[in-house]
Amino acid sequence: MTGFRYLSFLTDYGLEDGFVAACHGVAAQIAPDARVIDITHLVQPGDVRRGAAVLAQTVAYLPPSAHVAVVDPGVGTTRRAIAVQAGHSVLVGPDNGLLSWAVAALGGASMAVQLTNGDLWRHPVSATFHGRDIFMPVAAHLAAGLELAEAGDEIAVADLMTLPAPTSRVHDGEAEGEVMSVDRFGNVQLSIPAAEVGVLGLRIGEPLIVRAGRRQMTVPYLETFAAGAPGEIVAFTDSAGLISLAVNAGDAAQQLGLPPGAHVRITQAHPG
Repeated sequence: MTGFRYLSFLTDYGLEDGFVAACHGVAAQIAPDARVIDITHLVQPGDVRRGAAVLAQTVAYLPPSAHVAVVDPGVGTTRRAIAVQAGHSVLVGPDNGLLSWAVAALGGASMAVQLTNGDLWRHPVSATFHGRDIFMPVAAHLAAGLELAEAGDEIAVADLMTLPAPTSRVHDGEAEGEVMSVDRFGNVQLSIPAAEVGVLGLRIGEPLIVRAGRRQMTVPYLETFAAGAPGEIVAFTDSAGLISLAVNAGDAAQQLGLPPGAHVRITQAHPG
């Protein structure tokens, strides 16, 4: 690697405090020519799965970057701090599975290191703010041209923590998956690609049956949630190419009570 023009940044820090600005400032001091692209800082606190989903669904649209992601409920414990090369980018963050889906989206890990080179860190290191004192400084040094091997000790990519791959399959005339994540509008994103629904013969404008636990509902499959009547539950293909459930002018997650990881099945309402 010969450095990066861009740093991307995803956290659960929120926007009410100075945490994000402090990290930006650290990056600017080390790599003043690197541009920071903020993905989001509104991941629910400690929601590693949501952070992983957003990161994985975003990195493909970004230029080669040093991607910094910090959703880190284990900060200050024995969890490792890592940097992983994947494709033409490097991802920096905690070894808690947060990076794993994005690594896969970029083609898989080709190298990984544990961040043990303390000379790259900001001192003194806070036990609760590794984003400012470890992750962002290391990423900024990588953006400025540091070789990944100089950031720490190489570790086996097979030993990296990974989140379980979301369930998604078609069998016995139904598509089966789970709730991937819930966005700030309350839209419920499923792990079922629209292509799999197409295999079932379902077309835009037709009804489908959604089963979740003991609950069953028939909803229209529309081009967009706005095509439904106000308050109506609809299914649509979201910008990631996945089936999502939404309520026009409402909150589907609240109305349906479907948390991330909930099992969902979809079938045609009128097969034949």
